[in-house]
Amino acid sequence: MRIYTRYQAARKRWSWRNALHLALALAGLGIMGWVIYRTSETSSQPRPVRPAPAQPTPSVRPAGQTNLAFANQPRLAAPPTNAVPPTVRVTVPSLVQTQVVVRPPPVAPAPTNAPSIGATQDTFPRPVRDTLEAQIALASRGFSCGSLDDALGYQTRAALRAFQRQAGLPVTGALETATRQRLTLATPPLTTYVVTTNDLARLRPLSHTWLGKSVQTRLDFETVLELVSERHRAHPALVRRLNPGVDWDHVRPGQPLTVPNAPTPVVAGHLAFLRIGLQDRMLDGFDARTNLLLHFPCSIASRIEKRPVGRLEVATVANDPTYTFDPEIFPESAEARHLNHKLTLPPGPNNPVGVAWIGLNRPGYGIHGTARPEDVGRTESHGCFRLANWDAALLARLVWPGLPVYVQY
Repeated sequence: MRIYTRYQAARKRWSWRNALHLALALAGLGIMGWVIYRTSETSSQPRPVRPAPAQPTPSVRPAGQTNLAFANQPRLAAPPTNAVPPTVRVTVPSLVQTQVVVRPPPVAPAPTNAPSIGATQDTFPRPVRDTLEAQIALASRGFSCGSLDDALGYQTRAALRAFQRQAGLPVTGALETATRQRLTLATPPLTTYVVTTNDLARLRPLSHTWLGKSVQTRLDFETVLELVSERHRAHPALVRRLNPGVDWDHVRPGQPLTVPNAPTPVVAGHLAFLRIGLQDRMLDGFDARTNLLLHFPCSIASRIEKRPVGRLEVATVANDPTYTFDPEIFPESAEARHLNHKLTLPPGPNNPVGVAWIGLNRPGYGIHGTARPEDVGRTESHGCFRLANWDAALLARLVWPGLPVYVQY
């Protein structure tokens, strides 16, 4: 009986708790079902679409029809191809109007070592810009650097010092700003030379022996390169560099060549005397007031005892002279040692005395040109004073018999 009573009490307690748990479970299920229902209902609704920003409608017109919106607008000239693009502002349509600045790319500065010679848009006269221009400007004033070679060497520095002395500038031998401003070009530094049939007709091979030269009709140029270089006072290496695509062994008539534009100097004054410096190997010409008029590099005798020193005078002047070969003067020549008589060599730029002879009042001595102008001042002679052919030709037009020539150390 006691056991039954306990069973009945336990059953009542279990039934009450069970009902509470069941009610809570049903309530939870109901809540979850409601949440799931609302979620599925919300996701099934279409999302609102944000309107796209308005884009400008392109103007489309049939072929041949004018767009009236731009018919009355003025036409803008197209910018030059080498113009720097200006700063452009572009308005981009959007919900918030924004300005985008498009800047032009930076323009690279011109290189400082860019060649300036030969510029066709320059105005003249203007100051020189580089060594070659300085050499051309000096040569046009009678201050010779020898062969134009675009190198700031000893002879170019000597010519600069001579010009600076004449112009009243500090004598430095350097191409500084003050010298550039005073040393101006009147014409473009480079020009074009066209090879002619007459040029080619002058060319002839040069014999390698004294006897062979003596039987030639003329000792003229051997190559077009030699002819063009000497005609324009240039070193052959410079002419080659200015014309890199030329086949010098097969030059034809009509071939254009780029060459230095060195006009013949105009000497303002009359020579009163010449001075030859043996140490610096330079010949200078002065007027009666000792103003410097001319400056040329020159070669001197290799042997000291063959160098005349003191006061000499001009005795004779000859243009395009012949040359008398005396074997006794050339003991170093094997051919000369076998010759027992003198030879007369015909005139021409390849004559041993070049295109001009200025005889001095000392037998066998003179001032003259040479067959190799690019070697003047760098090689030595048998006793005479050797100039580049173009300098010797200029000097021959200015001197006169009796003109004093002072040779000094």
